[in-house]
Amino acid sequence: MTFLTPLAALAALAAVLPLAAWAAGQRHAVAVGSALGLAPPGPRQSVRAWTAAGAIVVLGLAAAQPALTHNPSVRVRTDAAALFAIDTSRSMAASTTPTAPTRLDRAVAAAQRLRAAIADVPSGVATLTDRVLPDLLPVADVASFDAVAARAVAIESPPPTGTDIRATTYSALGDIASGGYFPAKTTTRLVVLLTDGESNPVDTTELARELSPARGYRFIAVRFWRSDEKVYKATGKPESAYRPDPLGRVVLGDLASALGGRAFEEGDVGAAASYLRHAAGTGPTSSAAAATPSRTPLAPYLALVAFLLLFSALVPLQEVRRGLQSAVR
Repeated sequence: MTFLTPLAALAALAAVLPLAAWAAGQRHAVAVGSALGLAPPGPRQSVRAWTAAGAIVVLGLAAAQPALTHNPSVRVRTDAAALFAIDTSRSMAASTTPTAPTRLDRAVAAAQRLRAAIADVPSGVATLTDRVLPDLLPVADVASFDAVAARAVAIESPPPTGTDIRATTYSALGDIASGGYFPAKTTTRLVVLLTDGESNPVDTTELARELSPARGYRFIAVRFWRSDEKVYKATGKPESAYRPDPLGRVVLGDLASALGGRAFEEGDVGAAASYLRHAAGTGPTSSAAAATPSRTPLAPYLALVAFLLLFSALVPLQEVRRGLQSAVR
């Protein structure tokens, strides 16, 4: 049990002052009535007062937003891991209109969808320009992956080291083999590249050796590119220096072929997910606690109880019965 806004529970103290005033008034009324020889007041009024006070207390608890929390356990592959390398070069900011989703926006959405296809495989996030930099090493928690992909991945963040007009260099993927991105015990190492295919020339021979299937690597690429896309400035005007490169599809296809993998277009993300599941295969798993606990909010239920209590305190039961009888007639 946790309280998301515990200080809001102080609102329950609002019930203390009127209740204390009522109790003092009741004692005074009983004392005066006894002196005059009158019968003490019936219990109904006391019940209504206590009910109203209880409603305020419950409403104060609702304001504290209590929630039941628990860390569900998940089954996690112990022999496999995935790294999603997302191209964050300037060309990934291209879109069909100034307000349309950019290539990067679509790549992040596809990364989350592909990650869900291998939910039991620990997965991480890295950015690619002329180097590969990690944002999240492979973890079992899908929610953590989605949050990092959505919030931490941005265009040229960090910027490339060089000043070339075209920053993306697929040769940098070789850093994955030497960068400690995968645990040593991992035998199936999935590398998922999400890019627009616009790269500087790449020597696939060296990459094929570093990311060889014989070393456990499985490669898949998804291209996000349309011929009518432009890179727009903050003013909404397109940048004159950018020109879409239709040869990116060939470049990416050659790269995937050299690494023993496959390349897909963004319209084939479903097929890419199927291929990724096949590449991940099956293997031993272990139980692990999810990094993000699940929460069941209780505030709506407490608010309903408070409303019912307050209603019963303000509206006598006899009046409710008379209202129902009138409605039936």
